[in-house]
Amino acid sequence: MIYNLIITLYISAVRVAALFNKKVSRMVKGEKETFSILKSQIKTGEKYIWFHAASLGEFEQGRPLIEAIRKQYPQYRILQTFFSPSGYEVRKDYKGADVVCYLPLDTPRNAKRFIELAQPCMAFFIKYEFWQNYLNELHRRNIPTYSVSSIFRPGQIFFRWYGTGYRKVLKTFTHLFVQNEESVRLLKSIGVTDVTISGDTRFDRVIDICRQAKELPLVEAFKGTNEKTFVAGSSWAPDEDIFIPYFNAHPEMKLIIAPHVIDESHLKEIMSKLHRPAVRYTHATAENIRQADCLIIDCFGLLSSIYRYGEIAYIGGGFGVGIHNTLEAAVYGIPVIFGPNNQKFSEAQGLKSCGGGLEIHGKKDFNELMDKLLSNYSFLDKSGKRAGNYVRDNAGALTRIMNRLRF
Repeated sequence: MIYNLIITLYISAVRVAALFNKKVSRMVKGEKETFSILKSQIKTGEKYIWFHAASLGEFEQGRPLIEAIRKQYPQYRILQTFFSPSGYEVRKDYKGADVVCYLPLDTPRNAKRFIELAQPCMAFFIKYEFWQNYLNELHRRNIPTYSVSSIFRPGQIFFRWYGTGYRKVLKTFTHLFVQNEESVRLLKSIGVTDVTISGDTRFDRVIDICRQAKELPLVEAFKGTNEKTFVAGSSWAPDEDIFIPYFNAHPEMKLIIAPHVIDESHLKEIMSKLHRPAVRYTHATAENIRQADCLIIDCFGLLSSIYRYGEIAYIGGGFGVGIHNTLEAAVYGIPVIFGPNNQKFSEAQGLKSCGGGLEIHGKKDFNELMDKLLSNYSFLDKSGKRAGNYVRDNAGALTRIMNRLRF
């Protein structure tokens, strides 16, 4: 089978990459430990519901469903798996799951062994997870299996002439909870009809995050009474080359940067671009933070709570890999700025359409937009309210999914 040949080649490539890349090496090591974890932690006689997320973003999409099930059906235990270290390393101690581990690569042998050890009574795959061998094994064992917050586009392999063999994997799902009407139409065109438009659980998740936002005394002290605080989340160097010069030239502003990559070389690069007093969060004290105009967040886990301290948000990635999470900022009712690489992100398109998301194409665009936001309070306020309303208006996916499931 072509799929298994591709997986075999991929495994070989991963093993080579692990020799040179620490992140890949952690993933390979973690996958080798999975079966030992299952043997030691899965309790005989208990019912496990299995959730799989590729990385941290997908985990956050599935999290509202995990927590709703735990609350309403406490008799079930939760098994959470990840593919990427960026998900596993951050959430390996997640209290909402009874067992957390990596998902071994999708070979027939791994799939059979994993499911025999885990013995899930139900499985959920979040968004873009379509692992053929795992899904076939679940289907063969008649284990109810669901796709959550998935979204489909015409260019995906399922809808191409050469995707006939792989599209069969979609029929292994008991039900697919998709984000939009186009996904329903595309699936129907290939004979997949067990589908419900539920929307995107991320809207429910960011509302929960907003309600549970951490109090951050150091960030509050940094902001003080400033009413022109700009929060840049998940920024990359091309983003920083756009907003840092503007910040340097506008002393009325304060800047909080939470870069996507936190390593010494990148942090030093950021510091070299700044012409105003700055302090790193891990070096901050109640005294020195009041003297800084820029706060650099050099640790993980704070960004979703930090947006609450801003009047304007900037989401990085739009000049490279693709934008990061816009909803975490929008939920606080502040305008959200991002670069042009956002076409594949439906939430970014929604924010742009309602006026809460503001797209820029370069430094000139950004400078003009910032001049308008800082000088025109009505524009700033309306853009922020539209962003917040967009999030609230699109919540409710969790309720729709829970109403459809049978336990």
